[in-house]
Amino acid sequence: MLHLFKIQEDRLAFDTESQSLHLLDETSWQVLSRYQENNGKRPSQAVLRQLQEHFGPDTITCAEEVDQLIAKGILFTPAEQVPKSALYPDGPKIKSMCLHLCHDCNMRCQYCFAGTGDYGSGRRSMLNLETGRKAVDFLIEASGDRHNLDIDFFGGEPLLNWPVVVELTEYCEKRGRETGKSIRLTITTNALKLDREKTDFINKHFKNCVLSIDGRPSVHDRMRPDAAKRGTYDRVAKNIRSFVELRGDLEYYLRGTYTRYNLDFDQDVMQLAQLGRNVSIEPVVAPDGVGYEIRPEDIPTLERSYERLAVMLFDAWTKGKPVNFFHFNIDLEGGPCLYKRLKGCGVGTEYCAVTPDGDIYPCHQFVGIESFKMGNVNDDPVELNPSVQGLFSDLLVPEKPDCLSCWARYFCSGGCAANAWFASGSLQGTYETGCRLEQKRLECALWLQAKKIQFEMNRAE
Repeated sequence: MLHLFKIQEDRLAFDTESQSLHLLDETSWQVLSRYQENNGKRPSQAVLRQLQEHFGPDTITCAEEVDQLIAKGILFTPAEQVPKSALYPDGPKIKSMCLHLCHDCNMRCQYCFAGTGDYGSGRRSMLNLETGRKAVDFLIEASGDRHNLDIDFFGGEPLLNWPVVVELTEYCEKRGRETGKSIRLTITTNALKLDREKTDFINKHFKNCVLSIDGRPSVHDRMRPDAAKRGTYDRVAKNIRSFVELRGDLEYYLRGTYTRYNLDFDQDVMQLAQLGRNVSIEPVVAPDGVGYEIRPEDIPTLERSYERLAVMLFDAWTKGKPVNFFHFNIDLEGGPCLYKRLKGCGVGTEYCAVTPDGDIYPCHQFVGIESFKMGNVNDDPVELNPSVQGLFSDLLVPEKPDCLSCWARYFCSGGCAANAWFASGSLQGTYETGCRLEQKRLECALWLQAKKIQFEMNRAE
């Protein structure tokens, strides 16, 4: 499938299957448009003659080059047929876990999917060390022959349960040595309790750290007050600034959420970039009527914000001040293999979440929905509910009808299963707003990559 699109008056073509990207002039754009209208086949002589009248002899040369690229499997590449049996030949194996250190939080974020920490249960709780160790042991056992395992210490706010963070970290390292596994740790925090002691420990033991902050002070404070309803930006920004300075070249991300209150979120990305160069910001997912939800009429404004952001990031890059914006990061040469792109995040099959009570869910966004409970790490032995897990092992890109005709399907891998469920009531459904925004940011990411290549080529001449 070939996707033709324009950004900032630049014309681009992207082939879904071959992952080839092309920056086009007007002639090649028009020629490729006619190939696309003809289902990827050479247009008739009459059509080419008509183009030639407008664009001259380069039209025929361009068509010949397109024919060569088609023959090489670079343009209009047919989809590779992958049998489902090839995706999980030995059955699904859990290799990543979102481990909830607590169901409590010292913030009261308006949009929190976790119900301000308690996941809608009305009961705030802490993970105890014994259950945490059982969760780690479950992951090691469930991973089979997988070597690289990932655990995200999550919440609520995990720093509220700091003694268990420390002891579980040491347990992960001990069990990794004993079993020959590489257990990579991430921690996600709102940074309110992030002091020097915790920073030093995280920098020593954690592969990645995700720091939640929404951008400009007024934007952040509106949505992310503390339990006393006070703004938190100044305290959070101070702690993040200190953390980033000490973190050095180790991995971290400043992670924000934008709502319809800040549709100009590109300004928030640049604000966050002043605190640290690694930034991620995503649209809120919220029910209709809450006021801050993204509405269909907001999408054109958001698309313009993504384009402005791409231009600003390109300008910063050319000046030697790059910003690593997570959602514009794509690798067309060394990215995920086809099988990984078809399976996506592995929700329920390669990834799971474990609560302070030891309950196992397909991911953190399904926590608390009893019908999606898969098991409990305190059981002996731990057995995952095959009927629940089966819902997700079948949740593959080729199986989703709305994905079959989408050029972006290998980047989002069918989108977030939880978002689809909450938006449509079906795991096979579509979260339409998410799809639209995902497609736009991918176009911006592709444009950004093409412009960087063009810039380097021009500088080398």
